Parts: sequence; structure tokens; C-alpha cells
Amino acid sequence: MLFAVRNLVSPIVVLFTILLAFTAKVAEPFQQTTPSAGPPAASAPTGQAVPPNAPAQVPQSPAPVLPAYTGPVIVIDPGHGGTDSGARGQNGIAEKDIVLQFARVARAELVRQGYKVVLTRDDDSNPSYDDRAAIVNSYRDAIFLSLHVSSTGAPGTARAYYYQFWKPLPPASDSQGASSDSFAPPPAVLAAPVSSTRLTPWNEAQRTYADASRQLADQLQSQMAAVFSGSPGAATGLEERVLRSVAAPAVAIEISSVAVPQARSLTVFAGPLAGAIGKGVQSFRPLNGAGAK
Repeated sequence: MLFAVRNLVSPIVVLFTILLAFTAKVAEPFQQTTPSAGPPAASAPTGQAVPPNAPAQVPQSPAPVLPAYTGPVIVIDPGHGGTDSGARGQNGIAEKDIVLQFARVARAELVRQGYKVVLTRDDDSNPSYDDRAAIVNSYRDAIFLSLHVSSTGAPGTARAYYYQFWKPLPPASDSQGASSDSFAPPPAVLAAPVSSTRLTPWNEAQRTYADASRQLADQLQSQMAAVFSGSPGAATGLEERVLRSVAAPAVAIEISSVAVPQARSLTVFAGPLAGAIGKGVQSFRPLNGAGAK
């Protein structure tokens, strides 16, 4: 009897084993196509493992293209410097130090408005007149402002000066067209041509811009008169050497005076002066002119 049972069980076991193997083979494709529980992992370069929870890469947007600056370059000239202290007052007050503070505050105000600003000096150096002119003349579109403090005058008043030519432009002295008192400046700072036959002598560079300089000076004087009580209402013409070789609208600004008990009595004018300069420049040349090089 036991032998008969054994003979019966053996085929059943074999049949059951075959059924298990067939079931596993049928279920294998379905296991491979079952979606995963989380999002797909981010791709990685060949040969690098991708962390299971790595975030998907987001494409970077291109950097915005900023428009080119369009407007005059404002060249601010703190007068004197180095061994040339300018006007001197009591308690060690030196014009060169006061005007450098004026220039830095005015630069910050003009930059805030959107202008490009250059200083002829930002330390205790003393560029020559021609070096200062060369800086502004190297730009195609510029405005030149030379800052000074007077040795006399009612304290807290301000004046704007434009270059006043008292003599007419001398005629050409030879067939080459150059006047006898001219000299050749560096190529980057050649004065503007007056005619097709010759260039303006270096010491006559401002003549071409005389009208524009006067208009700029009047705009600045009007703004300064509004904040510096007792200041004149109109600009003044003067043979100011620092303006003569500038081939751009150019104005000298003078604050009175070093005859004050302490430097703070002058430095407090830096903010009001910067505001007046900003408004005067904006009235004369808003930010919509030709681009500067």
C-alpha cells in the first residue's frame, strides 16, 4: 500500500514543480513594466551614478542684454592737488581737499541719476591743465565741470564761470593753415576742426563750444542760486585757464570761501552742490544724447 502511494505522489510533485516554473515565467514581463513609486531620477553623464532622489535639472535662462550707455560722460575736475593746495584758510583748510570731497559727492549723485562719471583726480595728485583737458577730450560726448573754492566772497555763495574769449580767432599764418602759436597735442586729444584747412590751436579748443558752455553755466547757476542764498542769477564769463583747452561744454564752479573757521563749514555744502549740479546737467543734457565712446 505504501509503495502504491509513493508511486502516485511522485508524478504529482513533478507536475506541481512544472506549474510553478511556468507561472514565474509568465509574470516576469509584468514586473519589468510596473511604474516606480517616485519621479524619474535626473540624468547624469555617462559613467556617473544618479542619486535616487536627485532633483530634475532646470534649464538656465540667458543673461539679459543691457542697453549701451547713451548720454554724456561727466568729467569732474577737483581743482589743484599735490603741492598746489589752492586757496588756504585758517586751521589748515585747503581748497584742494574741500573740492575733492565736493567731487566725490557730486559723482555719487550723478551716477545715481544714471550718468557715467570720471574724475580727473581721485587722490592728492596734481594733473596739469593739459592733462585734465586730455581726459575730457578723449571722449566723443562729454561735459567738463571744474570745482573750486574761493579765498574771498560771501560764505555759502556759488558761482559758475564759462570761458570768455576776448580776442577773435587768429587767421592761418601760412599755406599749411596752422597759426604760429599752435602746437601739436597728442592724437587722442586733438582739438575740433574749425575749417577744412586747419585744426583749432590747442589753446583755442574751447572756442567751438563757447555757446554750449555758456548755456550749461547758466543752467548750473540757476540751480545753485536756488540753494545757495545770495548767489548771482546768471553765470559769468572769465578767462579761466583750466577751461581753455577743453573740446566740450566746460564750466568752472566756485564756492565761497576758505575764510571760515573750520572745514565743516564748507563740506556741508557738498550735498546741496551735488544736487544743484545734477539738476543743472539734467536740464542741459538729459540721458538721451549720443553714446559716449
